[in-house]
Amino acid sequence: MTTGSLGTRAPHRDGSRPEAEAELGQTVYDVARDLRRDVAAVRLPLPIDGATEAEASRTRLLAQLDEHLLPRLKELSSPAVVVVAGSTGAGKSTLYNSLLGEEISAAGVLRPTTREPVLAFNPADVDVVADGPVTELSRVVHHAGVPRGTALLDAPDLDSFLQQNRSTAQQLLEAADLWLFVTTAARYGDALPWRALERATERGAAVAMVLNRVPRETLTTVRGDLLQRLREHGMTDVPLFVVPDVGPHEGLLDPIVVAPVRRWLMLLGGPDRSRAVIVRTLKGALGALPAWVTSLADAVEAQGEAAEVLRRTVTHELPAAEKLARDAVAAGVVAGASVEARWRELSGTAHVDRVTVRGERARSTRRAGRSRGAALESMRTEVVGAATRTLAAAGARVEERLRAVLAGIGAPAGGASVVPDPGARSVAREEAVPSAVAGWSERADAVVADLLTDATRRRRVEAAVKAFDRRGLGTLVLASAAGSDDAARLLERVLGEIAQEPIAAVREDLADRAAVVVHAEVQAVLDRLEATDPTDDAASGLRVRLAELRRMT
Repeated sequence: MTTGSLGTRAPHRDGSRPEAEAELGQTVYDVARDLRRDVAAVRLPLPIDGATEAEASRTRLLAQLDEHLLPRLKELSSPAVVVVAGSTGAGKSTLYNSLLGEEISAAGVLRPTTREPVLAFNPADVDVVADGPVTELSRVVHHAGVPRGTALLDAPDLDSFLQQNRSTAQQLLEAADLWLFVTTAARYGDALPWRALERATERGAAVAMVLNRVPRETLTTVRGDLLQRLREHGMTDVPLFVVPDVGPHEGLLDPIVVAPVRRWLMLLGGPDRSRAVIVRTLKGALGALPAWVTSLADAVEAQGEAAEVLRRTVTHELPAAEKLARDAVAAGVVAGASVEARWRELSGTAHVDRVTVRGERARSTRRAGRSRGAALESMRTEVVGAATRTLAAAGARVEERLRAVLAGIGAPAGGASVVPDPGARSVAREEAVPSAVAGWSERADAVVADLLTDATRRRRVEAAVKAFDRRGLGTLVLASAAGSDDAARLLERVLGEIAQEPIAAVREDLADRAAVVVHAEVQAVLDRLEATDPTDDAASGLRVRLAELRRMT
């Protein structure tokens, strides 16, 4: 019977309302499904305090939703799953077989005994057993000894030396409606049983305990001590069954020994009673969700706050870094020793600076101008190389500064995780900077072309172009903007007061390009931060789902 067909019925024999169960199966299912989607979408990438624990809680919450809550909410008519769990050698499989009155699950001294989970349910329930993690992981057995409305599951040992068995046991426990925990008089004080019981209580599962192999002479003492421990752990309502030690034996236990546990299972039997167990367990599990989801929402908000601190830290560095790069260009540091050496060489061999100026115009033949322009090509190459090194160094300085701010002493939480790989940044600069400088070189030629369109200046500019060729004149502008005083003086000789305008324009263009290189370093960090940043409304979405669940349950 699916949740959509529950409808409105008379109260069950235990007093629970079928209408409430229908709402629990339909409306809450939708909310829980939405919650599952929101929880799955949560990302906690910044390695800040509590992130690892929050991620573990998120994983467990998803397991709880996937393996228990959602399957149960979707199909309330499926039998209540009673898992028989416990430590190695506690006698789980023997108890399991004895309850069924038949050797169904392997039992013996070889460890681990339970390699394959076994799920047994009454043949009359075959039409309402819902497929899910339990049926997928277990060998399914139809057995008339299982009360109607329940399914009895023998799980691997919780402390099995096989990792796969331990993982399967935990997964099956998450999917169960009720835990029948088996321990012994010798091991009930171990930490493992209490961690498992606390885990069950935390997720709202119903729990019963079987104290197995209790010597008759210490039965009263051991039972009293165990009851005291249960009270100390807030488990006063946990049913406790004591199975006395029957000594060495093989096969099933005497039916009289397991009769109390069998009667308890019979009380759970029947569709109405088992449904009530499921609903109680579901409500317990749903009641455990708020603390988990609230903790996860808090962790998401902590991630967002840490990301915002990182974002402010990074963007705070940008203005000063841009100003430093611009100021360096304005100060003329681009044209260093290599450019000066090239100029001296050209002056001595190609005589590029020997141009006659009369009546405010350069006097030269076109042939001589072409010769000077060709000679200046090596100067352009030198200036472009110097500019490339300057811009790349500016980017590298910013990257180094960001690394110190984000990963050094006093860095904000999670900063080191958003620092880009230095090798990748170096490659990115090697690709971007030459292109930027090439654009700057072309800008100098474009400025010369613009000067030629000005009617009031055209004749003087045309004379300069004749003396150096158009591209050669652009090279002089380029070298002057880079900081070559010799190139600037020559340009002023042939252009007069006009010279400062193209020099300033091309220098400003280089400063802009230097700022872009600097910004790219900052943006690389912001991009990594954006890739790891949780969605703005992730925490609020989780809290909305909680409010919906509280309203419905």
